[in-house]
Amino acid sequence: MTVAYVPIYPNMQHYVLEREGYYDVLPAEVTVERFSSGPSVVTAFASGDIDVAFFGITPAMVLADRGTQAGVIAANSRNGFKIMGTSKLVDLYEQEGAAVFDRFERENGRKIRFGVPPDGSVPDIVLRYWIQEDLDAGEMDTVIDTSNIPPAKAVQTIQSGDIDATIIQEPFATIIGRKDGYGELEWSGNVLENHPVTVLYANQQVIDASDIAQSLVEQHTVATAFTASAPNVAASHAASVIGSGVSEELAQEAVESQASDFISDPHAITDQAATMGEFVASVGNIDEPVPSEELFAFGPYDAIES
Repeated sequence: MTVAYVPIYPNMQHYVLEREGYYDVLPAEVTVERFSSGPSVVTAFASGDIDVAFFGITPAMVLADRGTQAGVIAANSRNGFKIMGTSKLVDLYEQEGAAVFDRFERENGRKIRFGVPPDGSVPDIVLRYWIQEDLDAGEMDTVIDTSNIPPAKAVQTIQSGDIDATIIQEPFATIIGRKDGYGELEWSGNVLENHPVTVLYANQQVIDASDIAQSLVEQHTVATAFTASAPNVAASHAASVIGSGVSEELAQEAVESQASDFISDPHAITDQAATMGEFVASVGNIDEPVPSEELFAFGPYDAIES
């Protein structure tokens, strides 16, 4: 069984599963493959090169929309982003709320510049929801100016003054928050409460092999419990696998963030997955929202919980 992951902090359970030897408990030989991005995992999954993936809920929706026989067998993380900006912008937002965009443009002669992830990604959907639904400030693309910036480069880019704000996951939100002159505009858990970020996605062959699927989900729940009981150890595991300048000390500080929320129960994310699915469809990444029964495979989790 080939397990793929994208090396981002929200995939915490994978790092625990790997470093604590929990994959060894499974009744199948596990091969782990690292991918640089969600789209690259989608391509590999669609071609049958991998069986299980730790990645965002939106890539799972894309695969389901394409008719891929697979399902989300466990949640992984939720509420996992912070909208960070310059202190000037944070102060302005606290004063003006939704009117911050108009006031900033009047005072600066330009729109707020946001560093954003690719269209249709989980943080993109959350950012759109914040601007368009939560604040009712208008269509995102008309309210702010955007540039596509990878999370690892967002810290340098905001410090250089090329952007005023970004929506970012941990541990990068913690890095920005450490710097003088920057702060938090909003936490995504306030924007769309309990929204999913990453999930554990398995193909139909794995799901049909009930002993393997149940064992995988059971070890996933063990990894979630481990992260809750020994967060510093779990964070150290994450740092050792992610690399890319993510130190053990940084990872341990970030695990205390409210944007570090790790779970296993797939039922806990169905409602907000449906809400997000409508947005993913609206930006054209999928043709129409994917029904829960097509996106999720609850059988393995329900079996271990019964």
